Formats: sequence, C-alpha cells, structure tokens
Amino acid sequence: MREMWFILLAAFGLVGLPPAQAASPAAPPAAAQAVLKLTSQDRILGNPAAPITIVEYASMSCPHCAHFQNEILPTIKKDWIDTGKAKLVLRDFPLDKPALQAAMIARCAPPDRFYAFADTFFSAQPQWVMASDYRGALARLAKLGGMDAAAFDACLANKAVESQVLDSRLVAAKQLGVDSTPTFFVNGTQFNGAPTAAQFEKLLSSVAKS
Repeated sequence: MREMWFILLAAFGLVGLPPAQAASPAAPPAAAQAVLKLTSQDRILGNPAAPITIVEYASMSCPHCAHFQNEILPTIKKDWIDTGKAKLVLRDFPLDKPALQAAMIARCAPPDRFYAFADTFFSAQPQWVMASDYRGALARLAKLGGMDAAAFDACLANKAVESQVLDSRLVAAKQLGVDSTPTFFVNGTQFNGAPTAAQFEKLLSSVAKS
C-alpha cells in the first residue's frame, strides 16, 4: 500500500521535484496556521520559547535540503538559534522510500538525538542514497548513533511511525500547498526553494523587526 502511495505521487509529478527558486514570502491563510502550530510530535532545535519559529519541510534524500543542513544551517544556528532568537522544527516531507525510512529512523531515536540523526543522514547523504543497499547503509549509520540492529528493524516495521511520517507530507501538501523541498515557514510566512545564507538572514531579520 505504501509503495502504491509513492507510485501515485510520482504519477502526479509530486515526487522528486527540485525546489523552486527563492520566492517572495507568502503568508498562508488563517486555517493553515493550525497546521503550523507545534505539537508534541515536533522536534525543536533551540529554545522552545524563542520568538521566531522556523518550520522546515524536508526530505532526507533531497540534495537541496542537505545543502541547507550542511552549509547554511550552521550559520543560522550560530547567529539565531544558539542566541535564543529563533528555533527550528524539521518536519518530514519524504520524496521517496529511502527518505521515508531515514525519517522513520530519526523519529525512532530519542527526542534529544533526533537532530544528531538528521545531521548524520544529511551529511552522509551520498553514501546511503546512492547505495545499492540503502537500508543496509542506513543501518550502519544508525548503529553509529547507538541504534542496534534489533531497534532498527523494529522501527522500520512500526506502522505508527510510518504513518506519522507520511501524514506529515500529506497534510503539508494538502493544507499548506507544499510541493517541493525544502520549504520553510518562518512565523507562518512561507519561503520556497533553497535559500542562500544571505537570503535567510534577510528573511529572519525582517521577521524579527515585524
């Protein structure tokens, strides 16, 4: 059934879309704000009380998402997250089965290890996405993070976790209009595409002044 889900998405052109160029911010309608409200399922990087909330919809297999995580986020983290001015919430928008399973593994990790797993999967993305046995490659990376083989297999067999990851994508696509990764919402303001560090700094500064 889940395989068919991805086949149908591909048929409608929704899998593997490259992110659009950075666009002008657009605020979602009021009804969509409820979707962006943080829940107990969200993993927060930074101070939960930070005034700026960055919600990122990303796919673990997306190279543009990896670029943001590896090249841009460190600067954002230093200047905005570590200083308590902003917090990041990474939400799942898997573009394929490898991304789905990587997201599941990160979700199965202890909450305080979620971003460590995400960082590892993004930084080592070519090693597992391009592997003939991507599941085996993911298992080796998960083991480095302290997840043994039994826990790894149990996680990927957990239908509740699988549904959580898939539902994150479906809700974002239907109610927020997300159709590519990465897509960001900064205090409810949408920012599409793979931004440069300067563009993201400008956006955050604008939100901070509003």
